[in-house]
Formats: sequence, C-alpha cells, structure tokens
Amino acid sequence: MQTPLTLSQLQQQVKATLAERFALPLWVVAEVAELKVNYSGHCYLELIEKGASDGVPKAQARAVIWRSHYPRIASYFESTTGQRLEAGMQLLVKATVTYHELYGFSLQISDIDASYTLGEMERKRQETIARLKAEGVWEMNQTLPLPLVVQRIAILSSSKAAGYQDFYQELSQSPYRFHTDLFEAVMQGEAAESSLISALGEVAERIDDYDIVVIIRGGGSTSDLNCFNSYRLCSHIAQFPLPILTGIGHDKDQSVADLVAHTALKTPTAVAGWLIDRMQQIEGWLDGAALSLHDASLNLTRNHLLRLERNEEEIKNLSRRLIDLQRSRLEQYALRLPEECGRLLRREGERIRHLESLTESHSPSRILRLGFSVTRLAGRAIRTAEEAPTGSTLEIELAEGHITATTK
Repeated sequence: MQTPLTLSQLQQQVKATLAERFALPLWVVAEVAELKVNYSGHCYLELIEKGASDGVPKAQARAVIWRSHYPRIASYFESTTGQRLEAGMQLLVKATVTYHELYGFSLQISDIDASYTLGEMERKRQETIARLKAEGVWEMNQTLPLPLVVQRIAILSSSKAAGYQDFYQELSQSPYRFHTDLFEAVMQGEAAESSLISALGEVAERIDDYDIVVIIRGGGSTSDLNCFNSYRLCSHIAQFPLPILTGIGHDKDQSVADLVAHTALKTPTAVAGWLIDRMQQIEGWLDGAALSLHDASLNLTRNHLLRLERNEEEIKNLSRRLIDLQRSRLEQYALRLPEECGRLLRREGERIRHLESLTESHSPSRILRLGFSVTRLAGRAIRTAEEAPTGSTLEIELAEGHITATTK
C-alpha cells in the first residue's frame, strides 16, 4: 500500500505540478462575473465560461490584478475601449496560473488585450443587428407614422440625469405646450436593460395617452451605453407600437437602439430641439393654411358676388323679355278679340235659331194644328179610356177652341 499523503503534501504536489506545467503566462478568454477593487488597490475578479447553447457556467476561477499592475491595465483598457472594466465583459487576459494551499486555484493577471474586448463588443452588436433583421422587425418602428402634432411625450430617463434636465429645460423655454410624463429607468450598468424594458411596458399600458416615446440620457463611456446594443431591449424598441426617439448622447458609432428607433438624435437637447422645430413647422403650416383659407374665402365670396350680379342681370333681361312676350301676346289677343267675339256670337245665334226651330217643331200648339187634341178630366190630361169612367165630363182642347163632352 502506498504511503498516504497529508492534505498539505497533496496540495504542494499539485502546486508544484501546476508551477512546472504552467511556468509561463498564458492568454485566457473568460467573462467577468464579479469585479471588486479593495481599499489596498488590488482588483479581485471572478471569471466564468458559459455554455454556448444555454449560457450556464461550465468553468469558474478566481483572478487578481495586483495594485502594481492594476492602474496601468485599467487606464489603458479604458482609454482604448472607452469603458471601464466591469462585470459582464468578455476579456482576453494574460495570466499566470497559481495555486495556494488555502485559497486554491487562481489566476494572476498581468495584462488585458483591449482590442479583443472591442472586437467582442462589435461582434455582439452585429449579432443583434443580424438577428433583428432576420426576424423582420428591424424597420418596424421606423415605418410608424408620426402624428401631425407631437405634444404628448412619454420620457424614459433618470430624473437625476443631466440629460433629462437639459431636455426638460429646453422644452420649457419653448413657446409651445408639451405634456410630458417621466418613466423612471436605470440608464447604465447591468440593471439598465431590464429597467428600460419595464418602463416601456408601463408606457404600453397607457399607449393612448402619448404621441411618441423619448429615450434620453447624457453622454457616457461605451460601457455605460452598451445596454443599448442588447438584443432584448432593441427588440422591444423595434416592435414598440409608438414612434420612439432616442437621444443617448454619444458622438461615436450609433447604438443598435438608435438604428431601430424611429428617429435617432445625438443628445437630449437635440431631441427637444427636434420637437420644437416640428411644432414650428406645424405652426408655419397652420399660418400658411390660415392665409390660404382667407384667400380662398375672399375668392369664393368674390366669385359668388360676381355670379349673383350676373344672375341679377340675367333675371332682369329674362323678366323684360317675358314681359315683352306677354305684352305681344296680349296685343295679338286684343286684335283677335273682336273677330273671335263676332264669330262666337254668330255661332251662338245660329245655335239659338236652331233651338228655336226645334222648340217650335215640338210645341203643343203645332201638334194640335196637326189634328191632335188634349183631353182633360178635372183639369188633368188623360191618356187612356179607363181614366174616364162613364158619365165623366171631359174638356177637349183643339187647335182652335174647346169642346165639353160626356162619356157613355
């Protein structure tokens, strides 16, 4: 049986083996999970490697940058990348493998390749852009129509941020009335992404109250603004149902949030200026429309007056022609009246004479002259013998004279 080792002996052998195997520094790729600079000036880090598919850590190690190296490394890294060393970064570090009997495995970092971090950030940025385009949401917010008048504004910012104060002051000094509501959000660091998405959700619940959404913050390092390249936040911005304006305050490359937003401006003050300029344009358009309406009203009134004058003249002419026509007709009737009256009188005279002749031909006296007689009983004309009983006294009227007779 092999002689057993004490724990310290085992660890000394591990330490010696690692020291022999990794005598020289190595370049190692890892993500910073935690970073802390203590009072002594040493920088302590927790490095991890995540699985490509699920993001679950599959390796972890402690690391340290001694104070003799940290100021130089941190200063160079920040000047090159525009951002401070912080958690969440992907780094390429030059490190020496160390092992301590009490503290275990760790890495002593002597240098950091800043260009690798820049490339990694750009790679993630390009991945976000490619993914949004592949999903077909890249231009969704940009194609939303802007309301003609933009006055109701939902603002995503920090109330303490200088950029928000600049924006609010610029709007307040304008001659126009804007209604603004601030939706407080963290604008940098690890919490910024979730905070901004949450604020967008709050705006979405009151979507009918606003014309646009404005995301503003003052200037900052690339690290401070890195959240605006995240896929989750940019996907929410691209698909938001209201037009979004950004004024994130940086002069370098645009963030992905700028690229997917409806309108991107450099600074919060520029956003306020854009809103004021738009109101000025609308005011100018309204002034022009009012002038055009005034001119159109004058022209319409003038045209109607001219038309009324023409109609008045036409009515007068038509009235004169109608009167002349009726007068002419009356004159013709006056000329034709005597002739027509004579013709009517002659026609009526002939008709009367014909009626007289017809009446004469049917008169009782003429009938009596033809040999007929009228027999009356008690003054009443009878037509049958039965009407005159025997012994009745009858009066018989002849053409000339009367006869009294008695029936037998």
